[in-house]
Amino acid sequence: MLVSAKDMLKKAHKEGYAVAQININNLEWTQLVLKVAEELKSPVILGVSEGAAKYMGGFRLVMAMVRELHNSLKITVPVAVHLDHGTYEGALNALEAGFTSIMYDGSSLPFEENLKKTKEIVKLCHAKGVSVEAEVGSIGGEEDGVIGAGELADLEESRRMSKTGIDMFAAGIGNIHGPYPANWKGLNFERLREIQEVTGGIPLVLHGGTGIPVEMIQKSISLGVSKINVNTELQQAFAAATRKYIEDGKDLQPKGYDPRKLLKPGVEAAANVVRDKFRQYGSVNKA
Repeated sequence: MLVSAKDMLKKAHKEGYAVAQININNLEWTQLVLKVAEELKSPVILGVSEGAAKYMGGFRLVMAMVRELHNSLKITVPVAVHLDHGTYEGALNALEAGFTSIMYDGSSLPFEENLKKTKEIVKLCHAKGVSVEAEVGSIGGEEDGVIGAGELADLEESRRMSKTGIDMFAAGIGNIHGPYPANWKGLNFERLREIQEVTGGIPLVLHGGTGIPVEMIQKSISLGVSKINVNTELQQAFAAATRKYIEDGKDLQPKGYDPRKLLKPGVEAAANVVRDKFRQYGSVNKA
């Protein structure tokens, strides 16, 4: 079922598990995520950055691909198609294209402007039954050219943002996009606890799920995180398996260069990462 992320996250928040947002980059990525979600009876959120959407041919093509795969694979679990770190214009375009969930990321703007534009996006999205995610305190690392230092979200800004009607809230708690450096200090659980308190129990979102120790992930879920974003780890697993296939000379075997064979090891490796995440986050059999 292609649905808004609102109800799946409310259920996750109430029952103490998290739903994975797995970012998709192409046909193979979309297929493997849908297949694993159905296999493990887990709800899932397909994350699409503006850069990935452009690479795949635009928001409309992404939605057409997801719908056709969803139908042909006979998917029965809840699936949301979510714009990840969207600009204001990108949010409007994704909404028009049929996305079922939108993240408007105004965290790099002055707070009052972020707040104003988030309110506008909420009004437009909720009129179509589409869920909304907002962000305060930029997430560290780089995402589609937006670089954040990983600062901690301001509590008063978090409180005010939660009153806009958003369905989920991303707040910086020391997390970053991409691999974590050796000197990373870890997640700030005290700030996470405070954010959940001032936002009145809204489902929280943890960006940069790759490389965070399992015990930290599970503690964050216990403190209100209901959505965890994963992208880099799948890419790393895919690249490593593809490299091994080529280094082993399998692409030189008869028809070994066929893209269907060449990409298969990477797809299987990425699928195993998704299985691990669903199990770690507790979403198996929660569809």
